[in-house]
Amino acid sequence: MNNIKIRYTFRHKGNGNIEMKWYSIGQLEERAAAKLSPVFSDEYELISRDLYTGFKDKNGREIYEGDCYTAKHKSGKVYTGQVKYELSFVFDIKGFEELFINGVGAVKTNRTFDIHSFIKWFDEVEVICNIYEEPELLEASHASK
Repeated sequence: MNNIKIRYTFRHKGNGNIEMKWYSIGQLEERAAAKLSPVFSDEYELISRDLYTGFKDKNGREIYEGDCYTAKHKSGKVYTGQVKYELSFVFDIKGFEELFINGVGAVKTNRTFDIHSFIKWFDEVEVICNIYEEPELLEASHASK
């Protein structure tokens, strides 16, 4: 149970600064949240709770729901996307090229991969930010749909 981790993202109500804290379930059960950090107070607004996928990127950084990433496909092409949770974690890839079986061209489309398929087909995954640090990435991805 201690390997379940949650990233909490808070916004200070006064100055708007973003604060992030990471806790395992065990840490949360040990004491009241208010004793863990001052962000669990009335001065801060909780923006998001994001689950840890259980995987790390090529630099050893833990990958959480809401993270934006780059990933190198086995073909050598590099794609960007965002980690989402839809009954399980999925990696949403922008502009993925699906090749037709007969080899007649490719279609650019967005596609999601479950975590096990993603790990099978992509190397060198690197977290580049999260949607709370770089909200314009999320806005741009919605605008392209």
